[in-house]
Amino acid sequence: MASITKRGKSWQARISYKDADGKFKTKTHGGFRTKSVATAWANQFEVDKNNGDLVVDTPPLFPDYFWSWFETYKESSVRERTRLTYVTAHHILEEYLPAERIDLMDRRKYQLFLKEFGKDHSKATVSKMNSLYHACIKDALYDGLIKRDFIETASLVYDKERTRKIQYLSVADLHTLIDYLLKTRNRNFTSKYMILTALLTGMRPGEVQGLRWDDINEPFHTITVTQSWNETNRDFQDLKNESSHRVIRIDGWLIGLLKEISHKNKKGSVFVDQYGDIPTSSAVNKTLRAAMKACDVVRQGFHFHSCRHTHVAYLLSEGIDLYAISKRLGHSSITITANTYAYLIDEYKVKTDTKIASSIESLEPKIEDHFAQILRKGSTNTENTAT
Repeated sequence: MASITKRGKSWQARISYKDADGKFKTKTHGGFRTKSVATAWANQFEVDKNNGDLVVDTPPLFPDYFWSWFETYKESSVRERTRLTYVTAHHILEEYLPAERIDLMDRRKYQLFLKEFGKDHSKATVSKMNSLYHACIKDALYDGLIKRDFIETASLVYDKERTRKIQYLSVADLHTLIDYLLKTRNRNFTSKYMILTALLTGMRPGEVQGLRWDDINEPFHTITVTQSWNETNRDFQDLKNESSHRVIRIDGWLIGLLKEISHKNKKGSVFVDQYGDIPTSSAVNKTLRAAMKACDVVRQGFHFHSCRHTHVAYLLSEGIDLYAISKRLGHSSITITANTYAYLIDEYKVKTDTKIASSIESLEPKIEDHFAQILRKGSTNTENTAT
């Protein structure tokens, strides 16, 4: 028997039953958004008529299957930061779809979930959660637990006010900032060197922090990205994914700049300051904000990772091929690059369209001559026929 009660702004369900010995037992779960959802959760349970035990209807609830899937296929291979993303994704399912069995999920239910969740979340958040759920559902489909992929054709719903555009610097501001960083650099404090490296390579903050001298090939002017840096553990860690392992071509003067840093440590890290530490992202952001203020460059929300976005913006402005940019960034596919920087790509599309129009215009005299010849030939044929 179920008892549904309201507790604050949410609902709680409590079920009671007799076990095999005739003793009463209860099971309680709260945090449901509506009374109907709490009731649906309670209805998922029934007492086994043979032994009196409380059992859960199979197949499992969507949130339960998602967490089991994560523990089975993902947990052993992801970093702590990524693990926390899965934890968040699980909590979202528990909040919005706590009573939905995975085999009874369909396109409509999932789309309504996206509509409800997305109304006060950004596009990036909704897209990330959706990608995790889709990966889970693909495996459920493969395992025969469900018959259809109910996520594949779903439309993302999100709060446009919360969806921030990618922050990056214009070419002029980029030159101004680089000039300031170079003039005010101090080899005892490595944050400015880290910012310059991020701006000129597009490396992720953790990859910059994890750079070692052994990763720099001076004769070939390259950086080999082999590991990242974990600020919490203060040690190296694996890269985000296999495609993050890459070789980045750099200018020789950047290598010369980095060689100014003379502080060494046992790990062979490049950006060790005079105290033997690698600056944290927070410390680098503080230096970055001060530098931008000194340069009168105003960008709300611009931070260390935004240097990577600025690098992409500059390459796009120079007409660099998107595939080459994707490889330089360490993305697993060009689609990820295109989706991440769609806003930037749209901006530079105007410039590209202008170049295309100019290229076509260069053909127009030849085209006009070609059609003139056709017209003259047609006129001659007509005169001959008349004669």
